Amino acid sequence: MKTKNILPPTSKRVFLRTDPKINADIRNQTLRYLDIFKNEPGLSERIKQLSQEWDTERVMEVNASLLILLSSYLGIKMSRFWFLLTGTVAAFMLQHALQGWCPVLPFIRKWGVRTSDEIYAEKTALKILRGDFTGECPNAEDALNKTEKQ
Repeated sequence: MKTKNILPPTSKRVFLRTDPKINADIRNQTLRYLDIFKNEPGLSERIKQLSQEWDTERVMEVNASLLILLSSYLGIKMSRFWFLLTGTVAAFMLQHALQGWCPVLPFIRKWGVRTSDEIYAEKTALKILRGDFTGECPNAEDALNKTEKQ
């Protein structure tokens, strides 16, 4: 009998807690980007853009921080009841840190926000297609597959 790991590997925790259909949609979008940029002069520019892309962690950290600041302010100025929201957000962030899931994550992933590993995979695949590494890769899917095996 196979047991489910309560604390998944850090780099795979969000991917493992995301609906497989959404993971497939995100991967297919990455393949579309790779196909668009593989022979374009803008390939190097796309690599630079990927360094600026926000990943799931950054989006969640900003959202949680804003909610904590707002609920703390409202707790001080309005009613102590607002501190319940502060505690709830903190509990969900702890759950996310340990298990890779929290209530907002499915929405963030559905919006197409990728993990840092998914962004890095596209960046590396573009570098492979550009010829930065030894050996040639005939197509975008082979390049992406090479990055995922690392």
